Amino acid sequence: MNFSSRLSTRRNAGNRIRGPHSALTDFLASHNISAQQIQQDYQQRLADAERLQREAVENAAAEKENEQIEDDDDSEDPVEKKKRKRKEEKALAKIKASKEFKRRKAEQEQEEGSDIELDDDDLARNMMAKAKPLPGQLDNCEICEKRFTVTPYSGTGPDGGLLCGKCTKELKDEAKKEAAANKKKNKPPAPRGRKRQTESDRLMGDVKSGAKTLVDMCVRKVANVVNDIEEFGDMPQDILDRLSQILSKQRVLTPRVLDLFLRPDVDRIIVYDCGKLETEDFQRIFGTMPHVEIVNLRFAGQMKDGPLLYMADKCKKIRHLQLGATNLVSDPAWIELFNKRGPQLESFKVSELNDSMRDETVEVLVKKCRKLKRLKMRSCSHLTEASLHSLCALTSLEHLTLAVAPDASSSTLVNLVTSLGPNLRTLCLENYQELDDQVLDAIKQYCPKLSKLRLTGSTACHDTAFASLFDNNSPFPPLVYADFSENREIDSMNPDGGEEDTVGFGTLALPTLLTHSGSRLERLDLKSDRHISHATLLEYFDGVKQYPALKDIDLSFVRAVDDVVVAGIFKSCPNLAKLALFACFNARGAGIPRGIAVVGLPNAGDNILQGDYGGI
Repeated sequence: MNFSSRLSTRRNAGNRIRGPHSALTDFLASHNISAQQIQQDYQQRLADAERLQREAVENAAAEKENEQIEDDDDSEDPVEKKKRKRKEEKALAKIKASKEFKRRKAEQEQEEGSDIELDDDDLARNMMAKAKPLPGQLDNCEICEKRFTVTPYSGTGPDGGLLCGKCTKELKDEAKKEAAANKKKNKPPAPRGRKRQTESDRLMGDVKSGAKTLVDMCVRKVANVVNDIEEFGDMPQDILDRLSQILSKQRVLTPRVLDLFLRPDVDRIIVYDCGKLETEDFQRIFGTMPHVEIVNLRFAGQMKDGPLLYMADKCKKIRHLQLGATNLVSDPAWIELFNKRGPQLESFKVSELNDSMRDETVEVLVKKCRKLKRLKMRSCSHLTEASLHSLCALTSLEHLTLAVAPDASSSTLVNLVTSLGPNLRTLCLENYQELDDQVLDAIKQYCPKLSKLRLTGSTACHDTAFASLFDNNSPFPPLVYADFSENREIDSMNPDGGEEDTVGFGTLALPTLLTHSGSRLERLDLKSDRHISHATLLEYFDGVKQYPALKDIDLSFVRAVDDVVVAGIFKSCPNLAKLALFACFNARGAGIPRGIAVVGLPNAGDNILQGDYGGI
């Protein structure tokens, strides 16, 4: 049969099926199917169903009679028989009161119709016979049919039977997968990691609304795929610095990634986290970059004498050196570095040194590094008050930061300020408990060029002395950076600092500071200055007085800060970018304008206002 004949046959068959009623009748007749036969089959099925129902009722009645005969047996103890009947009646009553009994009774009524009377006792006994075994008894698993011991944690199968432990676990896993699939299907997926990245940016002060800049997006993308990059090429130095910050923050700056930053034509190397670098990596830095002028290596715990001396020999143009946590470098290596490169150094910064940098080393530093303009020394455990006396000879210093020899006396600090003050533009004295009013008087008298002042951790300076720094006779211009954190009375018996002359930076000092430097002040740190009153904060952050340059404020652990004060700060500081409010429990309901990073409030992200300051 060819293709056309087969097609014709199929069309004819289709016409017979889709034809008139006569065609359908012929089809049924050809298969010995008639309406009379269908009717007879239906009647036969109804008769069989009625017969089965009657037999079930008769069997139940017979079983009931047998049970009654057994109950009437005189061989059973009357007391035991009475106890057994009472238990059985109680069990039957409990089953009759259950929802499952009512549901099955309703189903049986719908199936059997209203012509047959239902016996509640029979239905309850049937349910009791099919009840689930109790914990400790044996049963067969509904799925795998294995014999197992029933526990309180045995699952229920699709048909109501119990499951063994393995089948129960598999059934739960399938239910979890199905629920997860439904959840994923019905709910649009949220961007992964966005909230964590937002909070990280908030801590860094970056909460700009809208999309990131193209440069920032490209830098972040490069940081995410840095292990697949072979070289950075002619990337600008500011972009390299930003990449170093991101990679250091992510703790992925390995020796392989370090190679991307090593370029012989670059005059600086800045690595903010050298925790994963080894000793030979530091020597490779200075061997690859012999013309480097600026070296900034933080957390360089594996840097030893060899790389430092190699840098002193090969890097002849170095002018700015900053090293952190280089505890494996010995004092003789520091001394040789100062002898070779000290005369050309313009800035020197070290921190977290617990095994080196002693007073004798500082004497060599002062003798050889006569051109130093910037000096920062923090957490150098072996430095004593003698080192502060030696530093008084560095009269060319313009920027000084000291957090060493914390037990230095007030007279030593006064001598230091008197000797170095005339040229200082930045002065930071951190955690000197003996720093008192005499040191503040020396700063006022001998430091006429200050633009940044940081005095922290004092327990001897009074509020009036801080206030006198910024009165009408103040010699220095308005400050750009002011940090007076943790200056307060530490006596637990006098938490408010006294009534006559408060110890610490308080209610008198803040107004004079804002009056003197409010027009140029960019950063203000008053953390833990608990003697600032609520009335003072309301008066000088009232929304009328303006501090146009103020971008960063830290009022953490200042108890007087509340929602009203925070709202006043937002209005008085139109260019504010970051506000730290750790432990300011009365400021949790403050509305936050968009574009301002509020750090320290647990619900800061939920209080961001839509619009401008009018919503505050």
